[in-house]
Amino acid sequence: MFTHVMVGAHDIQKSKIFYDAVLGALGVKPGFADDKGRVIYVHDHAMFMITSPINGEPATHANGGTIGFRAASPEQADAWHAAGVAHGGTSCEDAPGYRESPIGALYLAYLRDPAGNKLCALHRPA
Repeated sequence: MFTHVMVGAHDIQKSKIFYDAVLGALGVKPGFADDKGRVIYVHDHAMFMITSPINGEPATHANGGTIGFRAASPEQADAWHAAGVAHGGTSCEDAPGYRESPIGALYLAYLRDPAGNKLCALHRPA
């Protein structure tokens, strides 16, 4: 359904270190910079990108917005969360674990990246 997600950042290098770690925990190769200084991650025919806002305004996070990453297992979601905390992210919401939802149990782990964007690793059991 999605082709790409792009988030703004104040410090591209700090954000690259963070995302190399958390996305690496999900099996994604390290990001690379394009000629405009954006960092790009390509995985499963989709892209995740980090950029300085092109309008020159400060980068801000979406209040109420969350970017979700698929995790293959609860262990992978935990590794993602640990990598994020170790590389400049902060844990948010409840601790990683199962939550009941209208569509059944979900394993969720939440972080804020160095720029404040809210992220979630989600494992949906079979």
